[in-house]
Amino acid sequence: IKETIGKDLPKGFQSAEFVLEHGFLDFIVDRRELKQRLADLLSIVNERVSE
Repeated sequence: IKETIGKDLPKGFQSAEFVLEHGFLDFIVDRRELKQRLADLLSIVNERVSE
């Protein structure tokens, strides 16, 4: 990855602890459902930022 993006990566960036601390989403969605799924996720994030 470092060679592809040309940047050093943080130590442990692929560990469960790192993604828990920094946030990570990974799921498979049918294209027909993608727009709604993204809207739902952005709504959740927006609510948490507003708190």
